Amino acid sequence: MAPETPGEDLARHAAKMAKKKAARDKIMAGKSGEKGLIIVHTGAGKGKSSSGFGMILRCIAHDMPCAVVQFIKGTWDTGERRLIEGHFGDLCQFHAMGEGFTWETQDKTRDIAAARAGWEKAKELIRDPSIRFVLLDEINIALRYDYLDLDEVLTFLREEKPPLTHVCLTGRNAKEALIEAADLATEMTLLKHPFRSGIKGQPGVEF
Repeated sequence: MAPETPGEDLARHAAKMAKKKAARDKIMAGKSGEKGLIIVHTGAGKGKSSSGFGMILRCIAHDMPCAVVQFIKGTWDTGERRLIEGHFGDLCQFHAMGEGFTWETQDKTRDIAAARAGWEKAKELIRDPSIRFVLLDEINIALRYDYLDLDEVLTFLREEKPPLTHVCLTGRNAKEALIEAADLATEMTLLKHPFRSGIKGQPGVEF
């Protein structure tokens, strides 16, 4: 059998891609609905908050009012906080409600109070129909330690979230019931991390 000529190879590739495009177009033709999504980013790998903030920047680019509630990193001077508060405060509210990780405060009562305050602010923002996207950064940690009641959170999202509002919940160890309730759930898998090689968290990568 004679080898393909360059022209035959290009023609075969074009035919294959045309067939794939036709199949894709057929699938997309049936996807016309819109709804406000419940989105969960969890897992041991890096990128959960980063992905959430990526969606916040997309909302800003589309002039969609949005908001961030941080449940853990309240005292951190992060790049995303500097950017949003310094340049996009008219489109994105930023509420840093946490006081650090639980092993830093070493005060369960204080941690619970901070989580409750964050959740009350989150409910206020989600109820506002003019806000199209709310990022609940690291709320899964508060839920993991039962600082917040999972059933209360799920009931609120199910019954009070406006139909077109997106809510993203990030953090490790998302509870199974939350993943089940989500429209979109992603688990970040840890393959390698420089921390294990003695490299500390660095600006532009971790914060």
